[in-house]
Amino acid sequence: MWLEAVDLVLSRLREDGLDFSRVKGVSGAGMQHGTVFWSQQAESLLSSLDAKKSLVEQLEPSAHKDERKGAFSHPDSPNWQDHSTQKQCDKFDAELGSPEILADVTGSGAHHRFSGPQIMRFKSKYPEHYKQTSRISLVSSFLASIFLGKFAPIDISDVTGMNLWHIKEGKWNEKLLALAAGSTDGVAELKHKLGHVPEDGGASFGHISKYFVQRYGFAQDCNIVPMTGDNPATILALPLQASDAMVSLGTSTTFLMSTPQYKPDPAYHFMNHPTTAGLYMFMLCYKNGGLAREHVRDAINGNKTDRSWDKFNEVALATPPMDQKSSSDPMRLGLYFPRPEIVPNVRAGQWRYEYDSSSNKLNQVSAEQSVDADARGIVESQMLSLRLRSAALVSGHEINGEKLPPQPRRVYLVGGGSANPAIARIIGDVLGGAEGIYKLDIGGNACALGGAYKAVWGCERRGNQTFEELVGERWNEDAFVKKVADGYRKGVFEKYGEAIKGFHAMEQEVVKSTSEGSKETGGVFIAPKN
Repeated sequence: MWLEAVDLVLSRLREDGLDFSRVKGVSGAGMQHGTVFWSQQAESLLSSLDAKKSLVEQLEPSAHKDERKGAFSHPDSPNWQDHSTQKQCDKFDAELGSPEILADVTGSGAHHRFSGPQIMRFKSKYPEHYKQTSRISLVSSFLASIFLGKFAPIDISDVTGMNLWHIKEGKWNEKLLALAAGSTDGVAELKHKLGHVPEDGGASFGHISKYFVQRYGFAQDCNIVPMTGDNPATILALPLQASDAMVSLGTSTTFLMSTPQYKPDPAYHFMNHPTTAGLYMFMLCYKNGGLAREHVRDAINGNKTDRSWDKFNEVALATPPMDQKSSSDPMRLGLYFPRPEIVPNVRAGQWRYEYDSSSNKLNQVSAEQSVDADARGIVESQMLSLRLRSAALVSGHEINGEKLPPQPRRVYLVGGGSANPAIARIIGDVLGGAEGIYKLDIGGNACALGGAYKAVWGCERRGNQTFEELVGERWNEDAFVKKVADGYRKGVFEKYGEAIKGFHAMEQEVVKSTSEGSKETGGVFIAPKN
């Protein structure tokens, strides 16, 4: 499928009249955590492609089930939706002593989709295919290999989404390699299959394969710049400052920050920044994003066929923060999970609580309360979770001489939900944003744009010029960014700060009371360290 996609997109660009000879560099974004297994013949096939034939024709494995003549030792590539590695995740979480230690070393606790557990399962279940594997790529380095005509190294950011890379030491962790390989005797072989990881995210891997020169007319000196994962590429879609946050409001919800602080925890992810040494990417991923908000919208509309957000927005903005009509009323908190969630690790369900911050009392209440209050409640719930887990990474700001409490400088919104003014307003109330809430209007694919900017930086940087410096010089904020809400509101932001303790306690109580969870992290929710 991916090979067909490369053929298709380049053919369409040619049909649209793109002059490929003008392209100076190619980078990109690949679906994060996908794992590709190359055959022993792969590099030879990559280097000898016939420009008269498609990639699929030449690299696809033989149709004969027991005969691997193509470029891949295994026909499938496990991706982020794969949940088959719970047994392996449990072993990864335990191997170094605890999930916390694993997160400290690799940036994350064990996850089903990560390549370490996937490789461990692959070697155990398909030992012959593993033996026939010459190289293991992530989707990003797989794509770079196609354009390069030989195996491309794994990107310095994407490698930190594998549960195998020691972030602080900048090398493969041999104890985790031994676990994935099945024994210490297999470490050298697995390390060879994974390859060397360059530290510089902008250094050219070399010139483009002659296949693309002959078939599409690329210049022979077109550079292949390291490709990265879709999430790291997303933070490259603008010159994001270290104190800024990006919230992707799609079917799922993703929270991204660039930060110089390395404070890992099993509840979230830390990764190397894709371009800038000394920075890290902080990432939170939630399964329940747009779908959960749509469930509440449908309940308010009373009709699943009515997709209008007008009534949702009206009641959301008419409801006071946490439905607290007076300061003596309890705060209304809730969790809304139409799907099993990973942060916290809990089964599907809805839970509603009342919290008295003065007495620190938390009481579960009936789900039959006014559904209108859920309009504001669902957005508050999602944003309180983000604020809880990112609190240690934000700092104070001074605006017009006034010192503000710790919060992001700016919050940028992308994805379908970013167009909703009520959601933007509530996000600002909860998360703050010293300079406000902004909608990033860069089309439907921020990660693809980030990959393109990465290519520009790799080809045109001067000396030690950083990505942020180069892109910042060319960034036209008026064309791509629109302020959609004020962000920090004095008193309101602090009120949500009082609710954080109750929200955390509510999560812990729900996790404790539910015996079934998604088991994504292989353990219960662990509160972030202060």
